[in-house]
Amino acid sequence: MKHPVDAHVGKRIRHRRWMVGMTQQQLADKVGIKFQQIQKYETGMNRVSASRLWDVADALGVSISFFFEGLGEGQSNPTYAHGDMMSDKEALELVRSYYAIPEAQRRRLFDLARVLSEAA
Repeated sequence: MKHPVDAHVGKRIRHRRWMVGMTQQQLADKVGIKFQQIQKYETGMNRVSASRLWDVADALGVSISFFFEGLGEGQSNPTYAHGDMMSDKEALELVRSYYAIPEAQRRRLFDLARVLSEAA
């Protein structure tokens, strides 16, 4: 049975990998392991050792603490700071695409989205 913390860390690895537009194979190559191991980490089936988590964090450009963000304090089941919305691939692709837009245009798109959401 997978531990809730291992599942949380795995989801955060997948989340960051999607955000930077990296495949499991690309991450595995950067870390020096097989992509199947990345799959096992992301599902929480295998625990990530401290040294491997260090390598993954370096490859994804984040600090190790990133993988533990959103864990509930003193709770047996992790809670997520942003709910499950950011674990949705479509939402992550939307955010990645949003930040690829030049800032001035992005601001106008943001204002449009706010107006549309208020009208809904």
